[in-house]
Amino acid sequence: MVSPIFELVCGAQCYDWGKLGQDGSKVSQFAQGLPNFSYDEKKPYAELWMGTHPSCPSTLLETKESLKDILEKNPALLGKKVEEKFGGRDLPFLFKARGGFSFGETSVLAIRKALSIQAHPNKTLAKKLHDEKPNIYKDPNHKPEMAVALTPFSGFCGFRPPSEIASYLSSVPEFTAVVGESVSKSFQSTFTSSSSPSEETKKAGLKEMFSALMNADPELVKVEVKKLVERIKGDKTEEDELVRTLNQDFEGDVGIFCTYVLNIVHLKPGEAVFLKADEPHAYLDGDIMECMATSDNVVRAGLTPKLRDVPTLTSMLTYTSSPPSEQILPPVHYKSTLHTTIYDPPIDEFSVLLTDLASGEKETYEPIEGPSILIFTKLPKGAKVTVGEETIDVKRCGQVYFVGAGVEVVVEAVEGDVTAYRAFVEA
Repeated sequence: MVSPIFELVCGAQCYDWGKLGQDGSKVSQFAQGLPNFSYDEKKPYAELWMGTHPSCPSTLLETKESLKDILEKNPALLGKKVEEKFGGRDLPFLFKARGGFSFGETSVLAIRKALSIQAHPNKTLAKKLHDEKPNIYKDPNHKPEMAVALTPFSGFCGFRPPSEIASYLSSVPEFTAVVGESVSKSFQSTFTSSSSPSEETKKAGLKEMFSALMNADPELVKVEVKKLVERIKGDKTEEDELVRTLNQDFEGDVGIFCTYVLNIVHLKPGEAVFLKADEPHAYLDGDIMECMATSDNVVRAGLTPKLRDVPTLTSMLTYTSSPPSEQILPPVHYKSTLHTTIYDPPIDEFSVLLTDLASGEKETYEPIEGPSILIFTKLPKGAKVTVGEETIDVKRCGQVYFVGAGVEVVVEAVEGDVTAYRAFVEA
């Protein structure tokens, strides 16, 4: 019978926006202990994928079998309720570490350049896109996602309140020129600081404005971005600095004007943001743990050399708006633990635990009635993980373990402070 805990070999993804190895990419740091990993300080290490997604599936360190195959053969690792609820012997979530780009300073993501202006489709649209364009949209699943900051993090998340956008249309002539005089005047007259438009009016106005922006003539956009960058030379507002930085990486791109359209959300380490399907966003800087439903569907429209599907993006968005503070998902204490908080977004596919232990401290997790993936992101000296009669010595930062359903887990910081993240699902 297979053990309820085993170490995983996870794939490191190299994308153009990733942080270079020589610049301290956490993804490259986490991956350096993996077998057959060849470190190159000049490579942009972007994401570490932990899960069963076919684009980069995890395998067992000891046997080299794929995690997906092990789950197929041993469904008890998933738990009966999870298997029944999600209709298959597979993980319903993908955990990533990610890191990279900086304009001011689960994937683990490491970001060097901004990620594209994008959104992820809901289940109905994902199936339609996959049926129509399977070479582009490679699976039929939705992709709600959550990002937990490992370092100070910034990103575009959702639309600004319309009154803020109207103010920018009034004060940034280049933005008005790209959107168009007619759309700009209509938007400003509808969303003055003293107006109280209905939600439907807000959504209709945001859709008209954003569609005009994303469909603007590329040559006009280039001209107006150049004018804007020249005009704000020396100015030091957050928006000015972001415009200049984005233009360095994506010169003349329409996505630069999203600085005035989308919220700029800042997270401190340990804070999180949850992004529902059909919401526009783009990660800007910082290292994060990211968890999402098992999908790699992305609809892009700016700040990218990849395929842009503007008609799909502008038609799929919800066009809801809210201030940055409402985008943040606060953690809460987790059950009977002493040192653990939980990030619990309003979806079924995943939740994430964060455990911080001082040297010598232990954490005991009650059995979880579903599978989980555990990664150590801070480990100066070592840690121990005990499941039943089995105790594992964790020796390096970035080691990843699969934990089956229904078992108690004890983590101990042997020497030095320890931080661990654990993504899981219960039915």
